[in-house]
Amino acid sequence: MAQHDHTHVASSQKALMLEMKSLQEQPVEGFKITLVNEADMYNWEVAIFGPPNTHYEGGYFKARIKFPIDYPYSPPAFRFLTKMWHPNIYENGDVCISILHPPVDDPQSGELPSERWNPTQNVRTILLSVISLLNEPNTFSPANVDASVMYRKWRDSKGKDREYVEIIRKQVLATKAEAERDGVKVPTTLAEYCVRTPVPAPDEGSDVFYDYYDDDDVEDGDSDCCYDEDDSGNEES
Repeated sequence: MAQHDHTHVASSQKALMLEMKSLQEQPVEGFKITLVNEADMYNWEVAIFGPPNTHYEGGYFKARIKFPIDYPYSPPAFRFLTKMWHPNIYENGDVCISILHPPVDDPQSGELPSERWNPTQNVRTILLSVISLLNEPNTFSPANVDASVMYRKWRDSKGKDREYVEIIRKQVLATKAEAERDGVKVPTTLAEYCVRTPVPAPDEGSDVFYDYYDDDDVEDGDSDCCYDEDDSGNEES
């Protein structure tokens, strides 16, 4: 391996270890993270709990984050392992979201360079962007055109056209068996979703780095953790 690559590996591993530590100390509610292999800092497995009061409530969605060796200068890839019907998720599970696109100027994409990846982004901002994307799809450049058309029908009919929602609810129900297999209790109320859980002590040998729980400075009713009943996504038509 060239000296240049060695430097990249050393700095990216250090960056990832620091992020893991930060996420352990100040977690993002609704997520659980493990390393796919403890010897490999570049592959993380993510479990996402569907936020209460959204179509995804009660869902247990698994994904992988794969980091490049020059992270954080290049973005990681985010792929769902669970089947997801969504305008911005490809059939193979890859998530199409501006924050994960390299910061090049591409007028064709309709994205501003400022919306794309930059080294100040991190796993925390990616996780929050993915949750936001689930609830508010971007239908302007869809990865799944059929899902996008169906989502627009649901939105434009003010919820009367139920096809989009019914597919998502079926997928949510299908995840229950996997949650049971993994021994995971999925939160279904805001109180459970935002509950503060103690971080396991290192000597407990747990490779779960953080669970669904809240920052110390979040008061009851903090809007960061709450979703409106009618959280119906983008207003643009």
